[in-house]
Amino acid sequence: MKLFGCQQVLIHTNKENQAIIEYLCAESNKVFNCAIYYARQIYFKANRTVGKSELLGEIKRNIHFKAMYSQAAQQTCLSVLEAFKSFKELNRLFKKGELANQPKPPKYRKGGLCTVSYPSQALQLENSWIRIPLGRQVKAWFGIDSFPLKLPANLQFEAIRELRILPRNRCFYAEFVYEVESINTGLNQQNALGIDPGMDNWLTCVSNLGTSFIIDGKHLKSLNRWYNKKVSTIKEGKPQGFWSNKLAHLTEKRNLQMRDGVNKAARLVLNHCLENDIGTIVFGWNEGQKQESSLGRKNNQKWVQVPTAKLKERISQLCQQYGINFVETEESYTSQSSFVDDDFLPKYGEKPENWKPLGKRVKRGLYRTAFNWYINADANAAANILKKVSGTLNLVLNELSRVSLTTPQRFFLWSAKRIQRNVVLTRPSVSA
Repeated sequence: MKLFGCQQVLIHTNKENQAIIEYLCAESNKVFNCAIYYARQIYFKANRTVGKSELLGEIKRNIHFKAMYSQAAQQTCLSVLEAFKSFKELNRLFKKGELANQPKPPKYRKGGLCTVSYPSQALQLENSWIRIPLGRQVKAWFGIDSFPLKLPANLQFEAIRELRILPRNRCFYAEFVYEVESINTGLNQQNALGIDPGMDNWLTCVSNLGTSFIIDGKHLKSLNRWYNKKVSTIKEGKPQGFWSNKLAHLTEKRNLQMRDGVNKAARLVLNHCLENDIGTIVFGWNEGQKQESSLGRKNNQKWVQVPTAKLKERISQLCQQYGINFVETEESYTSQSSFVDDDFLPKYGEKPENWKPLGKRVKRGLYRTAFNWYINADANAAANILKKVSGTLNLVLNELSRVSLTTPQRFFLWSAKRIQRNVVLTRPSVSA
């Protein structure tokens, strides 16, 4: 299976090229909406999804299609076909009872600007600048046949498979898609790392080798809090739907910080696996857990805005590249059950009537076992996540001890020097 990576670069250009890029993205948006209209009419009136040749044959006569380079316009139409293909598959799952909510057909875009994609065959390299064609119609109208974009110094032109121009928050990015070679690391898949996602402790990781660490999420939460405060201040007294250049700048800055945090956290997890010969990652995840969260208005805002799903996806991508087995499992009752006391772990919706955990979470971050030992509550949950799949994956958990659950190492994403031990003081044994 081929793996692809991408690199985004902010486009810095003159006013003339800026106007060309805005024009391209606007035409792409119109082509997308025209293709959506035709595909929806076919779906509602003929009760079927449109085919590739049928859609391209209809849309290629459109004036907006002609206003773009043909291959770029075709890529926009293909994105509509992919959207309807996904809708068809989701609808099939819904009819089989494997999907909770009925999907809806793809809708029209309202943003005004849409992504423009160029396959590598349409691009040419001229003195470290990439020539991006505009098509014959644009040349006839405006006398311009192309515009240049600088090739990033760390990329080879021959490796590029696709170039996308992304409009986002009143900025334009060039996204270079390239093929990534898979790396055969030969890691031991009997060694596994269990991951429990959260807020203050973004990721709590425990392995069956006795290693453990926590990736701190408080800074991430603080960035979101600052962003929400600034947006609220700027929008105060303004009409609904108000937006400005300052809001766009703040939003883009916040999004880049979140993306940086996702990449740093995923790399920390991967490096730990490479250093400790861990060939399996077990990620605890409940589908729809953010949509169904009921933590209160403020805590819901904090929890939903933290990009944990993107982090999970990024870890999964790195696992594919480095040959690590990535397993996703539901995490019901992992925080309540005591790993040290070998509590029974029920599945979601299958808890026995008289089931009661032997341990107890006495306060945030602290779990008391039946032996009156105090361990890290999130590390206990991560260990239980490993226990959930130990039978299926034939994992041996004998080396996962009380020590690794009591003193996990804490990493701070934006400060390499701030690494500390997350120590939980063990109290003397007294009756519970």
